[in-house]
Amino acid sequence: MTANLTNILNPKTLDDFVGQSHIIGKNKPLYKLIEKKEIPHLFFYGKPGTGKTTLAKIIAKLINTNFYQFNATTLKIDDLRVVFKRYENSLIKPIVFIDEVHRLSKTQQEVLLPIMEDYKIIIIGASTENPYHTLTSAIRSRSFLFEFLPHNQSDLELLLDKALRLLDDVSIDDDAMEYLIKSSIGDARAMLNLLDFGYRCGKNIALETLKELRQNPIKDGMSSKDSHYDLASALIKSIRGSDIDGSIYYLARLIDGRENIDFITRRLVISASEDIGNANPNALNIAVSTQVSANKIGFPEARIILAQCVVYLASSPKSNSSYLAINKALELLSSGNIMAIPNHIKDGGFGYKYPHDFGGWCEQQYLEKKVRFYESSQIGFEKTLLEWNDKIKSKYQKM
Repeated sequence: MTANLTNILNPKTLDDFVGQSHIIGKNKPLYKLIEKKEIPHLFFYGKPGTGKTTLAKIIAKLINTNFYQFNATTLKIDDLRVVFKRYENSLIKPIVFIDEVHRLSKTQQEVLLPIMEDYKIIIIGASTENPYHTLTSAIRSRSFLFEFLPHNQSDLELLLDKALRLLDDVSIDDDAMEYLIKSSIGDARAMLNLLDFGYRCGKNIALETLKELRQNPIKDGMSSKDSHYDLASALIKSIRGSDIDGSIYYLARLIDGRENIDFITRRLVISASEDIGNANPNALNIAVSTQVSANKIGFPEARIILAQCVVYLASSPKSNSSYLAINKALELLSSGNIMAIPNHIKDGGFGYKYPHDFGGWCEQQYLEKKVRFYESSQIGFEKTLLEWNDKIKSKYQKM
């Protein structure tokens, strides 16, 4: 067999399409629109090998229209204009499919707007990145966005069964079949590609052969902004939620995806201040020490330092009192409510009382008017800090 398995198995109808039942199940709106040949502008996003391009081609075939495929990495505005001009006065409504749509510049996106508005051409885009972050609001408001999920094991088993039936006199070990599915991590194209070239090596496909072709499972890496930021978000939220195991798992995902140490540690430092704060002030010291030492030492040993820090942060009492306090003060300023500095605390101002001359504290005005920005959570060390502050003032008041 010389033809690529992926191309041979490419479905031609919706019934043959495997996966994404949450989008094109028979009772789903998009399925009904395709049946009625009423296709809106669409943007598909999700991991590679989940069927984005395939579904766009099926739609073009089912509505019997012309299909123009571009890749945003090499797309020129003039290329689009040539197609647009061709259908200015045509009764045919073609599909213009743009892959890697997240790479479109703002100028290129603006060129699409009048075409999408007139609806003389159907725009379908595909991306491995979330279009909510990469497409302008004007583009999003004129289209529908659908997330493609990785194929589950049942999907991959179905595709693998179809592929094996196409191959002549193939034999494959059970552990090799399991590796084909599990190492592909939901990427149908990657699975079929590995099977294809494993078969070309010999009709008896063994696990050893597949592992020599693909030594490690397909990983997200950090090329996708979704993975990059989603994993970091999951790590920080697990720390905030005091879930040690979740925190360690997402840290491992970031390390396994070859994430930059500085990116990880900067977020740990932020978390130590934003989510823990003075409930455990030492958390910030630990996070900063981790930032310095992990960056200096590097992987693989840095994983140990990062894990120690993550466990410490997840185990610490949590308070966002300082975070809320500074936000409240900044909101007051952004509303234009600027308070004058009392004269006695200005540089060289007259009438300032030096607290040390009064045993450490004395009653005097520091704000033009009384505003409460900070509210202690009284969690962990914050409770001690509040007690200290109260004791400082009560000592003077008793004098």
